[in-house]
Amino acid sequence: MVKVKFALREGYWENFRLEDEDIEHLYNHLLELETPLTPQETLKVVVTGRIQRELARMEGQRNAGGEMYMPKETYQVGDELLFPALGWQRGKVTAVRPGNNPDIGPFSVILVEFPDGEQREFVAAYPEHALNIPPEVTHDETFNPDVVLETYGESLVDTLQQALAEHPDFVRIAGKWFARALLVDINIGYLNLAEAVLDVAGGRPLSTEEIISQIELTANVNPKLLVFSLALALQEDERFDEVGPAGQVLWYLKRLEPEDVLKPPVYLKYTAQEYDRDVLEPEMLALEQILDDEYSTDVQPEGVMGSAQVPLIFPHWQAGTLPLSVRVASIFPTAYEAPRIRFTLVDGDSGEKFTGWVVREHRYIYGLKNWYDKHGLIPGSIVGVQRGERPGEVIVKAGVQRHSKDWVRTVLIGSDGGVVFATLPQRVSAEYDERMAIVVSDIDALIELWKTGRYRQMPFERVVVEMTRELSKLTHQAHVHAVELYAAVNLVRRCPPGPLLALLASRPWFVHVGDLYFRFDDSAR
Repeated sequence: MVKVKFALREGYWENFRLEDEDIEHLYNHLLELETPLTPQETLKVVVTGRIQRELARMEGQRNAGGEMYMPKETYQVGDELLFPALGWQRGKVTAVRPGNNPDIGPFSVILVEFPDGEQREFVAAYPEHALNIPPEVTHDETFNPDVVLETYGESLVDTLQQALAEHPDFVRIAGKWFARALLVDINIGYLNLAEAVLDVAGGRPLSTEEIISQIELTANVNPKLLVFSLALALQEDERFDEVGPAGQVLWYLKRLEPEDVLKPPVYLKYTAQEYDRDVLEPEMLALEQILDDEYSTDVQPEGVMGSAQVPLIFPHWQAGTLPLSVRVASIFPTAYEAPRIRFTLVDGDSGEKFTGWVVREHRYIYGLKNWYDKHGLIPGSIVGVQRGERPGEVIVKAGVQRHSKDWVRTVLIGSDGGVVFATLPQRVSAEYDERMAIVVSDIDALIELWKTGRYRQMPFERVVVEMTRELSKLTHQAHVHAVELYAAVNLVRRCPPGPLLALLASRPWFVHVGDLYFRFDDSAR
């Protein structure tokens, strides 16, 4: 028996685009199921429907006019035939003549012309031939939904998500999709009740199911659909914020969220500096990885981490935050869509628990100011972070306690607002990075510099030059390490390592003397 395979054209799934028939098929499936679907579930529905339609189309082409060619039949000029072994091509018989082979008896030969002009001869009126048995139609792996999803799933789900996000008939919340027209109508009265319930909860986020039970919302539909409908209504109301980690939908009132969660404090605002990464030397790229700045987006993560040591720069110390860098992001909760995630921080020494926030959009963790003050941390202190024993918890540790005075770099603010550094004896109670440690002698004066924007408005290179000159006065060699300069610049202006290192590498007045130490050459400037 001859086997004939149906096959999709080459590159079919690589060039997949959502069509109106896909939308209609998905809509009908959701109408029947009444359950929101994850992106992967949605993709499987769409791919399965597309395959079914392609098979039906091919079957239709096969059966749309024309007789299947079989060698045993007799044909006349003008007959149209289908040839399964040639990919179901159609051809027209243009001539018939007697065959000539004494060994096999009488038969005919037909001349068939195909649409591309090619002409071929075939036997007819010949009963003893393998092609007289109808072919078995099979399908190649491009028609297997499981194979398609395994092979192309990642790119297909991205294409699908983008198309549905732009389609007005579909909505998404917490990573699940549903048709807007099939949702349960949630009126303003229920939303007002939801606000009151969250108020009574006293700052504790609640799940959609908890809110439904307390506002006595009912409808004669699939319970999952009711939950999704209320969740979407809450999401589209500016009073509510979805703050749950991936896999959980938890609601909170925006007016109860800390101001520095809804809007980044001035210390963390970074105005992007254009620079040429090609000038960065390998040791500079390695240092950028170590410093772990949240704005070093070109740094590649080292895999999923369970713990990390994070050195504090002044902006994070003052704001009570930690950087949500590419290296430590896997330690903290994330979400499908929620821009802010409420979670629990745990003091690794005392076990005390307090509220933390992942501010995904602006790349920081908020909620540590009181903890910093309690442990006597300074800019340059090292904070240990690790996953907690329970989901949604992260443990923080302040490091080894110190009990004696150390000579530590100290920043002084002059009456003119200028920054001066001195090495002075300071009592520091937690572990710190010696190159990044800076004690702030007058925090109010330094905060005033941030409020006035003196250094934020100053040309970036001038800020770097001023800090280099001041730091160089602290050593006999007048050398400044790149890490010291990074910490000092961030005392007055938010800046990741990349632009700073590029400046050091590209200006002749910053003379590299080895091991990322630099000397400022006034004559070159």
